[in-house]
Amino acid sequence: MPKSIQSLDTISVSSDASSYDEDEEDRLAEQEWQESLQQLQQLFAIVLLPYLGKFIGRKWSHWAYARYVRLGLGKSFFLGEQRL
Repeated sequence: MPKSIQSLDTISVSSDASSYDEDEEDRLAEQEWQESLQQLQQLFAIVLLPYLGKFIGRKWSHWAYARYVRLGLGKSFFLGEQRL
């Protein structure tokens, strides 16, 4: 009989160890996911945002220059064309 009780104890210990391993794996997977998200945020902030700002700035400057050439730098440039 003592042999069967001991085997039950080892089963419960091994199941605790396997649940611990699963918890550890889940924690590591969550940590890796958070690190990946942080890397994507850094990529976006450091690489993509400056290029997007450069593109939008150039588009706006071409639009503003074309408006300046067409209307001059008077009231119509800032308030729009005066239609009769």
